[in-house]
Order: sequence, then structure tokens, then C-alpha cells
Amino acid sequence: MPNDPTSAKLYRFGAFELDAITGDLRKQGAQKPRLQAQPLQVLLILLARPQQVVTRDELRQKLWASDTFVDFDHGLNTAINKLRGALGDSATDARYIETLPRQGYRFIAPVTSVDSAPSGSHHDLVNEIESEITAAIEAAPSSRTTLLSDPEDLPAAPPKRVRKLFGLIQLMYLCFYLAALARLSAVEAIVVEASGYIFPVLLITAVAGIPVRLYLLTALYFQYRGVNRKFFKLFPLVLPLDILWAAAPLLIARQIGIGLALAAVAALLYVPFAERSLLLMKPSAQTEKP
Repeated sequence: MPNDPTSAKLYRFGAFELDAITGDLRKQGAQKPRLQAQPLQVLLILLARPQQVVTRDELRQKLWASDTFVDFDHGLNTAINKLRGALGDSATDARYIETLPRQGYRFIAPVTSVDSAPSGSHHDLVNEIESEITAAIEAAPSSRTTLLSDPEDLPAAPPKRVRKLFGLIQLMYLCFYLAALARLSAVEAIVVEASGYIFPVLLITAVAGIPVRLYLLTALYFQYRGVNRKFFKLFPLVLPLDILWAAAPLLIARQIGIGLALAAVAALLYVPFAERSLLLMKPSAQTEKP
């Protein structure tokens, strides 16, 4: 199948289709808001060289004349962020635009380019089928969900805010584990009074939970790539742990009252699902250094 970017008038990648002549961006056939001039130019440059590194200096030369006085770094970062917002992409979990620190950017998704052949041609038909198959594959995970939130259900949010909230949740659980281990004898007295089997479970899960939370906090602080995917792999293991520790307020029910303890338990039962929703939110188009 021909794939000559220099003669392409239509690019297809993932569930998206970009008309290089009109600048129209469509997702699964639905028209998306028009990209501004600079984000569109950046996208066209990256699509013309898929899987290749396009340096920041190359982008500067193509987007701004040599005699133009402009804050280039700010302008390019803004263009990249707007482009990622339009594609539902992010710097920390890239599906389309990968950031290479101190180098530039690379378009990592498979790209199909269509030349000026008639719309009824064999190649056009094959490309259309490929685009539909790719869109169906991308949509498959969301179609399998039931009561849990899908990315399309959630609002866009600034990545920094998401990381802060997610990090605070990890700190909360870490404090639970450390506090329980610090007052182990008191916890044992309370738990054994109810059931002797619960104490070993609490002890084991607290010890196991500490490295999990420390890993997630480290991943957030150093902005590991793919931390979202890693968390979703851990989610089936973390969920029972979080549900068990949602009962932690009952350990201090005598001090705060049974009513308040039960309310805290109910709130904590929601927290693991809130963690999942946070990492499913698409990045907003606000200016943030990629």
C-alpha cells in the first residue's frame, strides 16, 4: 500500500483522520473543533515523518521566521499542549505524540497517508476499512465497562492537578499503614476483640501496601512514562486492599463516634474508584510544559 507522506492529502491515525488541505480533523467520522494554525502545522510536520524525531529547532525554523522575535519555547509548548488536548493525548502516557527531553517530538502511532487518488479507488476503500477497524479496536475497552466510568464520561483536567490529587490519595493510605503499624498493640487489642482472624490480614496488607504506595508516589514525582497503564494493571490487586482499609476509621470509632466512623468508611469505599477516574481524565488544553 502506498504511504508517501509528501503527496498525502489525508492522514489517518488511530480513530482520527486529518485533511491536510482543509485542516479538518475528524474522529470516527465526527468533525472535531478546528485546530489553530500553529498546532495544525506541528501536527502536519509530525505526520509527514511518523516514528522519526522532529527536533525543536526544526519546528522553530518551520513555524517562525528567523527574524521573528517570539518566546519560541512558550509558543511551541502551547501548540503541543493544544494539539494533545485535541487528540486526547498526554505527555506522561503518550499514544500519539512522544516527548523526547532536550531533543524534540515523535509521532508514535501508525499513520496511513492517502494520495489524491479518486475516492472510489481500491486504495481509498482499503484505507477506509483499516480506519474503521482501528477505531473499533480503540473503542473496545470502553464498550466493555459497565458501571465504572469511561474516559468519554469524564471531564478534561489539568495534568498537574490530577497528579497532586492522586498523590494525596497515596499519602493518605501510606499514613493509614504507618499509623496502624506504629500503634500495633492497640490495633491488635481492638481487632482481636472483634475477630482474631482480621489482625493478621491487616498486618500483612499494611506491610504489602507500603511498597505499592511508595512506588506510585515515586512514579508521580519523577513522572514515569506509562504510569496510568501500570496503575490499571495494579488496580485489580489494589482494589481489595483499598476496600479492606476503608474500614480503618472503625479502629478509632470509640474516639470519634460510630456514626462519624461509618460515614468515613462510606467515603473511603469510593476512593479507589476516584483514583481510577482521575487517571482516565483527558488532559485539558491549558498551557503546561510538555
